[in-house]
Order: sequence, then C-alpha cells, then structure tokens
Amino acid sequence: MNDRLNNPTASIATLGCKTNQFESAAMEERLRAAGFTVRPFEEGADLVIVNTCTVTAATDAQSRNLIRRARRLRPDCRVVVTGCYAQVDPESLARIPGVSLVLGNDEKEDLLRLLSREDGGAICVSERPSAPSTGTSVHSSYGERSRAFLQIQNGCDAFCAYCIIPYARGRSRSVLADQVLEQVRRLFAAGYPEVVLTGIHIGGYGSDLEPKTSLLELVRRIEGETPVRRLRLGSIEPTEITPALIDAVTSSEILCPHFHIPLQAGDDPILKLMNRHYTTAFFRQLVFDIRSRLPEAAIGLDVIVGFPGESEESFQRTLSFIESLPVTHLHVFPFSRRSGTPAATMAGQVPGDVAKQRASMLRDLGEEKNRNFAETFIGRTLELVVEGTKSGGLYKGLSRNYLPVFFRAPAGLEGERVRVLVTGGTSAGLQGIEAEGHPPPASGKP
Repeated sequence: MNDRLNNPTASIATLGCKTNQFESAAMEERLRAAGFTVRPFEEGADLVIVNTCTVTAATDAQSRNLIRRARRLRPDCRVVVTGCYAQVDPESLARIPGVSLVLGNDEKEDLLRLLSREDGGAICVSERPSAPSTGTSVHSSYGERSRAFLQIQNGCDAFCAYCIIPYARGRSRSVLADQVLEQVRRLFAAGYPEVVLTGIHIGGYGSDLEPKTSLLELVRRIEGETPVRRLRLGSIEPTEITPALIDAVTSSEILCPHFHIPLQAGDDPILKLMNRHYTTAFFRQLVFDIRSRLPEAAIGLDVIVGFPGESEESFQRTLSFIESLPVTHLHVFPFSRRSGTPAATMAGQVPGDVAKQRASMLRDLGEEKNRNFAETFIGRTLELVVEGTKSGGLYKGLSRNYLPVFFRAPAGLEGERVRVLVTGGTSAGLQGIEAEGHPPPASGKP
C-alpha cells in the first residue's frame, strides 16, 4: 500500500478521434507532473482512465469492455471514465462496478483536483461543454518526434443527423490565434518537423472569436510568423474549402497538398436526410477545382454507407459518383445507430450485413484509387517525415501528399525530413532508397 501511495501508477485507454488522443496526452502530462508513473493499459495500474467515444453504439460497448478489462487486470484499481460517452450518459457508466469517478469533457482540465473525490460512482459532468479551447493538447504520432497534432478548435455547430458530437462536445470554440502560434513555435523548437492542425470542425475556426478570424488567416499567420516548415490541415467541411484556401495551399512553401473532406454520401436525397448542406454537383466541382490547381494533391473522402433510406439504387449512385472523382483514398464507415440523434429513429434502417457489404465495395474502390495514385510517383523523389522503424529494419516515412514510403537506412532518422527516391510499391505502400543527390521538392509539391 505504501508503494502505491509513494509511487502511484496510472494508465490511459483512449477511444475515438484525435481530439480524444490530444486530451489523453494532456492528462498524461498532468499525471506525470503529479508523480504518477504512466504505464501501458495492459500492464495494469493503480489508476486507470478510460477516455471514451460515443460516435456509435459499438464504441459505447468498447468503452464498457475497457472498464471491465481494467478491473480484470488489476481488481483493486481505481477507474475514472471520461470522454464523450461519459458526457452524454454518465449515470449508466457510474453504475458499472469499479467505476469511482465519471468526468465530462470540460472536467478533463481539472483531473487532478477531481481525483480527490473519495465517493465511489461520483459524477462530475457539466450540462453541455462550453469551456474555451486552450490549445494545450498536443499528440505526437507513433510516439516518435515525427508529426505533432495540434488542436486549434473543439465542438461543432453542424448537427448532422447521424452525429452525437455537438451534444457531447458542445458548440464550436476556437483557440486564440496567438496561443496556436506559440504552440507551433514550441513544437518546432522541440524538434517536430511537421505540425497537423486539427479539431472537431476546423473549417469553422475563428467564427466565435472577437474579432472574428478564419482558418485561412490562421494558416497565413503560421506561415509568416513561425519557423515551421511543414504544416498539414485536418478534416475540413466541403463548404469551407474556399478558392482562397486552395490558392493558399497552391502557393504555400509549407502547407502540404492534402485535403481530407467529409463527403458522407454521393446521392443528393441521402445528403439531405443527413442534414449535409451541399449537393453532389457542388462537391464534384470542388474536387475538380482542387485537382486542376494541385495535380499531385492527396484528396481523401469520408463516406458513410447504410444510412437510413439508402436503397440499393442510392448506394449505386454513391459508388458511381466516387468512381468518377479524381480522389486518392477513402475512409469508409458503416452507419451505426446512435441514440439521441435524428438518424436513430428514421425510417428505412439498413440491415447491418448490407451496410458492411457496401462498405467493403467502397473500401476496394478506395484501395484501387490509392494504388493508382501512388504508382504515379515511382521514379520520383519525395520528401518524407520519418515516423519510425518497421520490422525488418525498414523505415516508414510520410510524404507531403500523404503517401507512406518504406526504405532502408541507418538508425537514427526518426523525426527527420529526408528525400527518398521511390523505386516501386507493394500493398503496404511505396518503397524507395535515400536520395542524397536529388534536389528537394519544389514549393507546394510532394
């Protein structure tokens, strides 16, 4: 018992989006500063924090399973549950045996003080998250000094029919631009070669600030006022990718030519049911505008299949629509009912096995498009950020246009920017060799 008091251990299990990952990293930092030794979840710990996701019913079940597994690994551990599931349904989580504390998303900031609560099953959840984003949450990719993900915004105002996030995360709140710039400078000084700007709804950045600003203005300030040499944008709504933003990526020396765009459906009636405020004609024009300005840009799409009302004919329209677009990869999700969202009670629910079959078809299409895109770079030199080593001694690096490349090189390159000549490809990604004699890529190019 004395060892637990003098040398307490903690572990954090995280489900869901990068915002949750950022917030887990911030909690881990606070725990270390308070004297905890943070260890992997599977090793068991005195204190276990489960940072939950509630995007689907399946993620709710995963969260409950993690709580029970924590108690199996260490029967006397203290379990604290937080995150979006905790925000929207704290009472059910507090009733799970072994849960001593349930915290909402705002309450993550006050973790250490709230840990002093001794009453089992205590609930500390504000009615709706409203605290402004602080800009302090940073997550390093793969545990290496390669890419740093910087949260610039939290919450969402969109209220899509399938999504619980506005209820779990609250309205959109932006980090002050000066705080973002200071964090970018710190990350660069700490050795991160690439910074990824992300959040729940980054295209709406700055609309809640006074005076109002925008993602475009923030990007321009980062480029002009910080030394960072590689900047990547996270997911942006199609209606918020303006011609001016595309121009900025085209002309920038630091912005990566990479767009992650939520399409969700390639059928206008389904888009309307989803409460998505654009048409397939608008989306098609946007993608072709990006491709005409940036022929080598990565363009990835999020797609939901099996949404209520999606007939075989409407799915085929989505499939044909995506086939016709010059995109490079897909993130495909079968629809899952989420209690509390309009879609959960809509007519025309699609059987799960049908949604999974449709998802498989779209994933095959995405793999084909990504393979075709990657093969155009064989014989080219790409600038990579090195993420770490793979079994067999191969390094993995990520290009500006979001292509993984594997290559063999001496140890010690983690977190470095290197130039690699692409010599071929496999199903796992491109392969190459270091290209010391090759010139660096031109501005705005891969």
